[in-house]
Amino acid sequence: MIHLENILLYRNGKTILRNITWSVEKAQHWAILGLNGSGKTTLLKVLNGYLWPNGGSIEVLGQTYGKVDIREIRKSIGWVSAAMIEEFDRRDPAIEIVLSGKYGAIRLFEKVKERDIQEGVAMLERFGIASLANREFEYLSAGERQRLQIARALMAKPEILILDEPCTGLDVIEREHLLQTMAQVAADGNITLLYVTHHVEEVLPCFSHVLLMREGEIFAQGERSELLTEQVLSNFFRHSLTIQYENDRAWLAIK
Repeated sequence: MIHLENILLYRNGKTILRNITWSVEKAQHWAILGLNGSGKTTLLKVLNGYLWPNGGSIEVLGQTYGKVDIREIRKSIGWVSAAMIEEFDRRDPAIEIVLSGKYGAIRLFEKVKERDIQEGVAMLERFGIASLANREFEYLSAGERQRLQIARALMAKPEILILDEPCTGLDVIEREHLLQTMAQVAADGNITLLYVTHHVEEVLPCFSHVLLMREGEIFAQGERSELLTEQVLSNFFRHSLTIQYENDRAWLAIK
């Protein structure tokens, strides 16, 4: 699905990413974990072709960057982030926002086919927000907006879905509802998830692998069960930590 080889990225004399070599296979779901400023979002921008590295190679879905139209690759990659919320027109109803994902646009500028409307309504039903179809975006809660974003991203039937800190700004109840939504998407088996966070407790059991990033480099990568341990995470965060597992999720505390 994805192969990055020796990625190097620097801007204005500052190295942002260094020695990034990472592969994602089909049927894997990855959590990308790191503190603020570790390079997580930058890595995904490189993956999506929004930033071009100074060195290394990128292959996504069998296509090598530099030899393919990046815009075509992006059609197979869904992107969900808290930052994207600012791009939507707050007066648009939820159904129009979800339908815009079908056409690869932020807003609808053309007549929509009836079968697309039906598909959009079905997608809203899937995420439990069908009753909000005609509600304007500005009147949705933070959690509803994020579920709407995910529904919108899936309208294009992407092969890869990137979730860049989607729980930012959510209260604990909305966060858990959104995480349950993620688990449902992962269970479908037709998509590869890349989930960015700096909270270990958000790394759900559905994530088979973890990429640990620190200061623009890969600290470690591998299966979730091997990396979410007290020894590994204490070294990673440079603090002595304890881990308590509940429902197969790791919860951290500083000793």
